[in-house]
Amino acid sequence: MPSTGGSRILENYRPPFDATAVKRVKALGGIVVGKTNLDEFGMGSTTEGSAYKVTSNPWDISRVPGGSSGGSAAAVSARQCAVSLGSDTGGSVRQPASFCGVVGLKPTYGRVSRYGLMAYASSLDVIGCFGSSVADAGILLGAISGHDRLDATSSDTGAPDFTAHFPPADAFGAKPLQGLRVGLIRETLDSGVDHGVTSTVQRAASHLEELGCTVKEVSLPSFSLGLPAYYILASSESSSNLSRYDGVRYGSQAAAEELNSLYGDSRARGFGAEVKMRILMGTYALSAGYYDAYYKRAQQVRTVIRKSFKAALDENDILISPAAPSAAYKIGEKKNDPLAMYAGDIMTVNVNLAGLPALVLPCGFVEGGPAGLPVGLQMIGAAFDEEKLLKVGHIFEQTLQGHRFVPPL
Repeated sequence: MPSTGGSRILENYRPPFDATAVKRVKALGGIVVGKTNLDEFGMGSTTEGSAYKVTSNPWDISRVPGGSSGGSAAAVSARQCAVSLGSDTGGSVRQPASFCGVVGLKPTYGRVSRYGLMAYASSLDVIGCFGSSVADAGILLGAISGHDRLDATSSDTGAPDFTAHFPPADAFGAKPLQGLRVGLIRETLDSGVDHGVTSTVQRAASHLEELGCTVKEVSLPSFSLGLPAYYILASSESSSNLSRYDGVRYGSQAAAEELNSLYGDSRARGFGAEVKMRILMGTYALSAGYYDAYYKRAQQVRTVIRKSFKAALDENDILISPAAPSAAYKIGEKKNDPLAMYAGDIMTVNVNLAGLPALVLPCGFVEGGPAGLPVGLQMIGAAFDEEKLLKVGHIFEQTLQGHRFVPPL
């Protein structure tokens, strides 16, 4: 079926093969019912960056579903499908999951083969899972995990049955998470986060304490450095990855008499404004006079962030934070303010820089829309420890009283 990546340059493009993740779903009997909308090549946080149409949030169709994998989240939220796949480079599975009130899982980098994924930033990209429950997301992760000889970055770490040890609800006991050490990241509750989101996440932390967890605040001093480092690194990698779309090898081709005009016109007409801006930003960061000042320094920050997460996870079993600094906002509200839109990724980009797994699940509501707007709790684990995240998330989900995360369609 057509795969456009949300871009005009790939209009009507039909790939000659399935991605490894899709092959594995089909091999286990899964039925692929269609493709969903996204920001062009994964570059955006609202799905407004698609070259085709804007996806609406099922909780309030005047609001964005998040992005870049907003279509995948909206489809599960609206119960158009049981599960869906999406790409997560800096939060593109987790932020839409929060906005749409579904479960979103970003696996450890290397857990799932990237073969067949349209590359944005290859050292950050992962294929993630959406589901209406933690169990559904875990089942999908089990289906697509495992080493793939076609992807040199896929790990040979064995993939367990991620849901095998989920206890039934009647076997939870009074304190089913007794002894679990949970770190609430202090920097994610600072100014810039909506009060309703902060209070909802703090109630979620209290619920974890009721389940037997020990919850304490932890500090990640390098947390605020993640956003600028991410945008430098992701844009730099995208400027290289997107060079393949030139109007010659594949993709739409502009009519031109000279080769240089063919390249330039095809890309000028085929790429949207956000993609062009990130290509230019990445090319600038990689240029001879600025490589050390920007790209090299961003890589050094990435190392610092990895070390800070490792130190925090040495003392805690999981870390928690809001999945986004706000609930879903109105379509068009931030379209002309890219800096405000980029700031919305602050909760998620650090996890990609560190290569860690993270689970987002709905934990409450804030006011807005016809039935309130969902808020997502992000749980972060050690590398290749998705099984623990999913088990904790399952127990949290099954014991959260008074919330039914089904949109008022």
